[in-house]
Amino acid sequence: MTTSAKELTARAPSGADGATVVPAQLRVFVDGLERLGYGVAAVLADCGIRRADLDDPDAWIPCSVLERVLCWAVAERRTTNLGARLAAVTPIGAYPLLDFLVVTSDTVGEGLAQLARYFHLTGAPTGILLCEDEDPIRVIVQGTPDPFAAEYVASLTVHHLRDETEGRLRVAFVSFMHEPDDVPDLERQLGCPVRAPAPWNGVAFARDVWRLPLRRREPALRRVLEGHAREVSARAPAVVDSVSDRVRGVLAAGLGRGEQNVGDVARRLAVAPRTLQRRLAAEGVSFQELVDATRRETAERLLADASLAVAEIAYLLGFSEPSAFHRAFKRWVGLTPHEFRTDHRDSRVAERPARSRRSAV
Repeated sequence: MTTSAKELTARAPSGADGATVVPAQLRVFVDGLERLGYGVAAVLADCGIRRADLDDPDAWIPCSVLERVLCWAVAERRTTNLGARLAAVTPIGAYPLLDFLVVTSDTVGEGLAQLARYFHLTGAPTGILLCEDEDPIRVIVQGTPDPFAAEYVASLTVHHLRDETEGRLRVAFVSFMHEPDDVPDLERQLGCPVRAPAPWNGVAFARDVWRLPLRRREPALRRVLEGHAREVSARAPAVVDSVSDRVRGVLAAGLGRGEQNVGDVARRLAVAPRTLQRRLAAEGVSFQELVDATRRETAERLLADASLAVAEIAYLLGFSEPSAFHRAFKRWVGLTPHEFRTDHRDSRVAERPARSRRSAV
């Protein structure tokens, strides 16, 4: 599994010595890793961090510490599907404000709306997009293709909502853009099919699940928490999020569903199509250029994986027939999909002896 811990901390506020995180953000992962049997104390000590420092609400810790802890845990490989495993041992309340905004909602659908609305409070470089007019309804993890983040957020959503519906939650399937370490194990953990590789990261729920009541629904407490969340949001450092980045996120989520015209994307972003085109022009990019870039990047990732046929990839990307995909891909990269896949496979084979030589040194 490839993990980019830098992406997990990319939007943290900056302190005098660079990007930092509050101790609570690091403590969630440290606590989870310790529950999984990882000896994290030595890594923290190497970074000059004491375990007690994680309980200081006024401290700031360099993002490099969180990055180092996560990269170390991935390299240890004590467990497969690490993001999902960490989610399974992360209790409700680990992210106090966000968790209780969700669980005090009346229904699963309302809880997920709260999750999408206030997810930025976690400081993660990801977001949540709800596609409520679809069946099944999709809850999409946006903003990064990072495998660790995708598995962690999707799994945490499933486990916590299943607990709060007293086991009644049924998941249609979970979707990942990467190939997880162990798909059968992940399916056992989440109790649903896992589709991977796929054009989007997230969870799909049947429409009837949206109306399931949550066991701790409490409107009065929720209103108090919402007021606090608005105050925290107002004090939080602004996150620069370009219109083109948001468009690419919506396009990636809509691949395979025909949602690649400006009207569909504008509706998702709650703006008029002309307004969207004008804002993109101000950033020096056209809507069609973003469509092509999103399709190309997803196509390259799926072709490199080699577990899907080219015709299946064409369908996932929303092409009406494989020949149209062939023509488009040749225009993008100068190779046919089959040629690209062959070159990628040959380059990986050529790298293996080099890795072996480096390991022997």
